[in-house]
Amino acid sequence: MSDTRVERIVILGGGTAGWMAAAALSKTLGPRYSIALVESEDIGTVGVGEATIPMIQQYNQALQLDEPDFVAHTQGSFKLGIEFVDWGRKGDSYIHGFGKIGQSMSLAPFYQFWLKQRAAGAAGPLDEYSLNTAAARVNRFLPPSDRHPGSPLADIAYAYHFDAGLYARYLRGYAEQRGVRRVEGKLASVERHPDTGFVTALTLENGQRVDGQLFIDCSGFRGLLIGEALGTGYVDWSHWLPCNRAAAVQCERREALTPYTRSTAREAGWQWRIPLQHRVGNGYVFCADHVSEDEASARLLQRLDGPALMTPKILKFTTGKRKRFWSKNVVAVGLASGFMEPLESTSIHLIQSSIARLTTFFPHAGFDAVDIDAFNAQSHVEFDRIRDFLILHYKATTRDDTPFWRQVREMPIPETLRAKIDLFRSNGRFFREQEELFGEMSWVQVMIGQGIVPRRWHALVDSFDDAAVAKHVEDTRRIIQNCLRVMPDHADFIARHCAAPPATVVAPKVA
Repeated sequence: MSDTRVERIVILGGGTAGWMAAAALSKTLGPRYSIALVESEDIGTVGVGEATIPMIQQYNQALQLDEPDFVAHTQGSFKLGIEFVDWGRKGDSYIHGFGKIGQSMSLAPFYQFWLKQRAAGAAGPLDEYSLNTAAARVNRFLPPSDRHPGSPLADIAYAYHFDAGLYARYLRGYAEQRGVRRVEGKLASVERHPDTGFVTALTLENGQRVDGQLFIDCSGFRGLLIGEALGTGYVDWSHWLPCNRAAAVQCERREALTPYTRSTAREAGWQWRIPLQHRVGNGYVFCADHVSEDEASARLLQRLDGPALMTPKILKFTTGKRKRFWSKNVVAVGLASGFMEPLESTSIHLIQSSIARLTTFFPHAGFDAVDIDAFNAQSHVEFDRIRDFLILHYKATTRDDTPFWRQVREMPIPETLRAKIDLFRSNGRFFREQEELFGEMSWVQVMIGQGIVPRRWHALVDSFDDAAVAKHVEDTRRIIQNCLRVMPDHADFIARHCAAPPATVVAPKVA
């Protein structure tokens, strides 16, 4: 068989997406492959993807990054979940925590037993039965440990908050150590094969020509290759997710170093709070039909922990996805592939999953259409199911205090989401579809947290006598409280194990 390897890879765009792709591919493919990354110091990055979900650990472990070193050099902190404030109704607060909630019995998940006790007035909030959410409430953190077999302490799921710019720099150091070549310059034109339409080379404003076989578009919202050069269309989801602006600002950290992201519903959208070691990242995601950019920025500045460290930056976006994520020999990664507002911290995960999927379907020089179609089909399922989960947060509200909340409360929703809500509302059942990102416990926490409570509990719960159900639920809460007693304060844990150095060192330490 002839050698049909794709050996010359060009990544257009740096930032988190570009350098995540460069680092992962240089590690996976090895030195026989040429990887060039084209970026310009004159082009800024969005840089608001500073919160993650637990799958980021798989990416870091695949690169063999040393966790304390990575956290320290990205000014990072740990994340047990996301607190949602004022979403179901004003005054409400719940946490979408990572990991488990209680223990299942007789094939029925724990929350089904909790539902029966709740109906009897004998159970506390669902937050109290998950170690992640209970620990988040009191600012405690500990990674899982095999010193506590069988305990919730052995199975703690967590993610990170970090400075996205520092993370990109950290991965750049990693990638360059493995032979990735950085090319400075702005794109001027795109060369394409006259017969196939494949991209053959990029010409930069300084006249430099960068040729390749596979091109990865990490150029941001514009999608310079996937969109502008290849004309791949875009699916607009604004009718379901109407927020189209974000005002982002950094401020001094005055409050506790909380091990969770906070999302607070506001008049025309929501505000994020992401705590890092050296500052807090903040943003107001809003719909420009209901509040102006100036007013949104002013309101954001009024609601910060401490003094702002910059002028708010306005980001404009259209929530949606590309009609094709891989077209010809161009694969879109990051914002070039679509935009899902950062309500559930999926931005960096979508970069990660695109890179993993590309590795799975890494092409021969012939670029088989069946592989490309399978890649695109899997990407569409992932985007669509995340879309539904985000819409749920808006739809599941009783708020009618502003025109924005009345709009999202009354809007029609996708049938795929309607079916999930109806099924859960009846008997508390949820079934994960294909390989969708968010599993049962995520959907349950958001639906119950925002007032969608099943009319009945699972019939199997009634096969246990009432005393056994009560004991199981109460024992779970007691075990969680006992675990909290051995967990250190989140800030103390960071100070002991991964405090940021006085000056950031770019060269990463590999485990």
